[in-house]
Amino acid sequence: MRLLVTGGAGFIGANLTRAALEDPSITDVRVIDDLSTGSIANLTGLDVDVVTGSILDDDALDRAMAGRDAVVHLAALPSVPRSIREPVAFHQANATGTLCVLEAARRHRLDHVVVASSSSVYGANPALPKDELAWTRPMSPYAASKLATEAYALAYQSSYGLPTLAFRFFNVYGPGQRHDHPYAAVIPKFVYAALRGEPVAFHGDGRQTRDFTYVETVCEVLLDGLRRRVQHPQPVNLAFGTRTTLHTVVAELEQILERPIDRRNTPPRAGDIRHSAADNQLLSELFPGVKAASLTDGLRATVRWLEAHLAAQESTPAR
Repeated sequence: MRLLVTGGAGFIGANLTRAALEDPSITDVRVIDDLSTGSIANLTGLDVDVVTGSILDDDALDRAMAGRDAVVHLAALPSVPRSIREPVAFHQANATGTLCVLEAARRHRLDHVVVASSSSVYGANPALPKDELAWTRPMSPYAASKLATEAYALAYQSSYGLPTLAFRFFNVYGPGQRHDHPYAAVIPKFVYAALRGEPVAFHGDGRQTRDFTYVETVCEVLLDGLRRRVQHPQPVNLAFGTRTTLHTVVAELEQILERPIDRRNTPPRAGDIRHSAADNQLLSELFPGVKAASLTDGLRATVRWLEAHLAAQESTPAR
């Protein structure tokens, strides 16, 4: 299988690219990334063909799609708060970008298209756990753009017979996730603060819950789906039904680092949901062999990676 990963220089994309290169069923991997949020450094040492360009650029996308059998579409602008400030940019990158990827996949007659949606599409729906047939009510432009992502993928399956699989990711974390930008996700921010002896900041009371999913598990599911060409007429939650408070995350970090971590509270953010947990019955039916990494194991790996990353930065002479 000849694989294309859009957004392959980003956090999940680079992890997937690395895992795909070790999979005997995949003969080669190509990446397309405009490097707006990803970094070419994430692909250092990997035998991968990189197309530097935007999925909104048909010429770049055609170069990337040429000769491919399957694509995992991860390219997107992330961050709920940023989407509230830049709604049009998020629509263009996430909704229109997905449409461009699907059209290119159709032009090049790809056998399989996997796309990444988000648990944020459930939004204001208070039901727990969230199952895929529950109603959606996005609370941010990011969530709305991800709902468009999965809707287009499923529409192309129905309208054109394009084999597609849309996953709803839930709070993916792990090695390689950036901590050093204003819209960083909660776990890398917590780990960074804890390693520096600084207080972690809760947006709200810290009792909000998330279904944290380790990136290695996500990659295992994606690769299994590619190998077996899994498709489905509805989105699939990629999470395991955990409800972990932010206080619990910090308590786990205290155990790992063997020292207390200070906490502080800041105002809640617009667009953030209060609780999130997946119904994973459909995931278990489609991927019966999948096993979730524990939060403790995932956090330990994340801490080790960030410690090594920060040490390497400190040892690199300033230019």
